[in-house]
Amino acid sequence: MIIDVHTHTPRYRTKADADAAPPTGMANAPMRPDRPDPSRITWDEYMEAMQAVDRAIVFNIAGPPDGDQYPPGLPEDGIVKREQARAVNDATAAIVHAYPEKLIGFMSVHPRDPQLLEEMDRAVGDLGLRGIKLGPNYQNFDPLGDEASVLFARAQELGLPILLHQGTSPVQFADLDWAHPRHLDRVATRFPKLRLILAHFAHPWQVDALAVIRKHPNVWADISALHYRPWSYWTSLRLATEWAVLHKLLFGSDFPVATPQETIDAIPRINDLLEGTALPRVPVDELMQVVHRDSLDILGLD
Repeated sequence: MIIDVHTHTPRYRTKADADAAPPTGMANAPMRPDRPDPSRITWDEYMEAMQAVDRAIVFNIAGPPDGDQYPPGLPEDGIVKREQARAVNDATAAIVHAYPEKLIGFMSVHPRDPQLLEEMDRAVGDLGLRGIKLGPNYQNFDPLGDEASVLFARAQELGLPILLHQGTSPVQFADLDWAHPRHLDRVATRFPKLRLILAHFAHPWQVDALAVIRKHPNVWADISALHYRPWSYWTSLRLATEWAVLHKLLFGSDFPVATPQETIDAIPRINDLLEGTALPRVPVDELMQVVHRDSLDILGLD
């Protein structure tokens, strides 16, 4: 079985909806270097891409509550508007309910939301969402702050795994430090039963991420959005090999930035750039085990 733990809820149900939507985006650089970012994915396009996997976890990221400026300190016409938790979670639940045999939905919430705990309970009880997606840099919150601790404590109590964006971002006002994996060492120490996933192996801080996942039994990383930077891809997974943490990696694509199929297809080619060198290889057979890992069992979702 192949489980993609990292896909994003399509914003548009139909092509007509996508064509009619106004331009969006905050990025000052493309997410990946080899092609423009797809931003108008429909339900049908999403489900076509998911044919490559047996199950997929799907989510988006909630913005700060009303009254919170993002980014802070800008005039009103410079503020980025992000959908708040209720709308984000309703949209994810809608596609999950349409394809319940294929999809598993994660909610997104914001630590500063006055209705944080109520929305978590609604997302679980009414919507059937089974985990949480957070992006401390995109959501502009301190993962070690008191408000985040309330969220983590409730997630641990409910048995909800959390996937956190970790690492770089092309968004100018996304605080990179809050997406550094070193902070999750302290989160995992405070909440040892909480299952955490470090998205993107925290690129380009993979060496810091492997130190965290090696140390904590309930912390993993996914390999989403890595393969299209070949040197970084090989380096990070060679380090994972040397530090014996390949078993702590989960399969993810980051669709629509990358598809599950191209992520799978890249694995046997990981050592191609080493042709003619004596550099050590990444064991492809062990890396293929990441693709077939039972992530649902690991995350308590089976």
